[in-house]
Amino acid sequence: MKSTSARSSLALLAVVLAAVLVTGGVAGPVVATAPTAASSTTVDTSPAIESVAASSAGSGTQADRPADPSTEDTVGYVEGYWYDDDLPVDDSGDAVVDDSELDAVVYRSMARVEKIRNLTFEEPVDVEVVSRSEYRETNEERFTNVTDAERLESNVGYEALFMVNRDTSAVDSTRSVYGGAVAGYYDPETDEIVIVSDNPETPELDELTLGHELVHALQDQRFNLSRLEGETQDSDSAMSGLVEGDASWVENEYERRCGADWDCLAPSGGGAQGDVGDVNWGIYFSIYQPYSDGPAYIDYLREQGPGWSAVDAAYDDPPTTTSAVIRPGSEREPADVSVPDRSSGDWRQLRVDGEVANDTVGEAGMVAMFAAGAFGGDGESVIGAENFLGSGVGEYDYDQPATDGWAGDQLVVYTNDDVDAGSGPGAAGDAGYVWRTQWDTKDDTEQFVRAYGQLLANHGAEPVEGRQDTAVIEDGGYAGAYYLERDGRTVTIVRAPSVAELPNVEAGAAPEGENELLTLEEGAETVPGFGVGLAAVALALAAIVARVAAGRGRN
Repeated sequence: MKSTSARSSLALLAVVLAAVLVTGGVAGPVVATAPTAASSTTVDTSPAIESVAASSAGSGTQADRPADPSTEDTVGYVEGYWYDDDLPVDDSGDAVVDDSELDAVVYRSMARVEKIRNLTFEEPVDVEVVSRSEYRETNEERFTNVTDAERLESNVGYEALFMVNRDTSAVDSTRSVYGGAVAGYYDPETDEIVIVSDNPETPELDELTLGHELVHALQDQRFNLSRLEGETQDSDSAMSGLVEGDASWVENEYERRCGADWDCLAPSGGGAQGDVGDVNWGIYFSIYQPYSDGPAYIDYLREQGPGWSAVDAAYDDPPTTTSAVIRPGSEREPADVSVPDRSSGDWRQLRVDGEVANDTVGEAGMVAMFAAGAFGGDGESVIGAENFLGSGVGEYDYDQPATDGWAGDQLVVYTNDDVDAGSGPGAAGDAGYVWRTQWDTKDDTEQFVRAYGQLLANHGAEPVEGRQDTAVIEDGGYAGAYYLERDGRTVTIVRAPSVAELPNVEAGAAPEGENELLTLEEGAETVPGFGVGLAAVALALAAIVARVAAGRGRN
């Protein structure tokens, strides 16, 4: 859960791995992999795209090329290699690259990224290919180097979104998403790319993964990715829509040209996919949004033109909300939502590194919350699979009626002496939170309230007699008391271990009276088992899940 103040903490929505490796001020690498042909976003091959590519200095016939090209000034040419040069390794039956061949492969791939992106690298990028076991030995500590306060903050934050219950921890649930699917990362501290291979004896290089990571190296050299650090998790994810949308757009075009114009290296197994294992769909959906909507956001910017100029300019004025990436062209400043401390007794707002543990969930996070139960679960989902799946494999529709009127929100975690004395994910059950949301219109407010009531009902909530808009989940991983309050276009959700503790977490919560706002009606049915639609998603998941936090790290 990422604070709105400038402190290092676990990100609420980018999952623990992404938080430890990327956000919250903790520098380090991130993961990525290449999509399969089935999972790749369709690339627009209209004349507009081709005309931009044709404008680069490295395009055209051999005769059109400058007589004295340079790495710094010539697009499509790096350290003596053109983007369309043939290499001896192209004729091999696998993607094993000897140390003596690696530089040539990297330089040609850099030239190819330049050719598509119409931007030159400022300096070479070091690349290393390692086995998965080597990667695990080096990076396992990134899952565990987390303080108790950060763990509590993350566990409560995910529980508030009904994604991680008290039977497990956010760190463990993160592993369920990433599993063994890490295929590569760019480390901004060392300016190095590491490609992870599933072939332990002779590690292979996946050129599409390399291309994606090289885009992040190019972004870092040209635009300084460390500047793109959002003040909240929503703004951070929004900036990822630009950064990852850019890299994914280039990767998709790279893949198209590999099939049509270029010889490209691909692992003998068809791409590093690793072992996905059980997937926490809520976490997956919450962090995949930049990859689902990012390429379309880049299309929107390119339409503003000419060429890549609007994309380049966006790095100086990046999107600040996931809403802006979900619906390009609609960006506006989010509402200033605050949660002052109105607790009593021994309750208090949790502090991490001396700062209040708070975050902005944002529209994408709320969509993930309402869609999390749509696949493979035994319960029901507010947003059903048929309404969430996009037209292509790996595409999801984050523009949903229950959330598209989002104007702002803030979620604050509350603790007490009992929580502080506890340990493990179960301690989240003794904690509390106040989540205040704001909406554009009265209708938007009502749609969110109805959807949240369905979410509570899906988890077995029952109304509390004699208490206004108060519900209780008696048992299970989300057991506790919940109170909803509406004030105009603002909806506040308060959660505590019991009804009696609700007003201690937030003064005035759960007053005597009847339900005026909260209606507990179960939502849409999930996809039972592995139907045709879910099977298609599952097949694509192994190829795209590691792109969820693909490819870039920041200081």
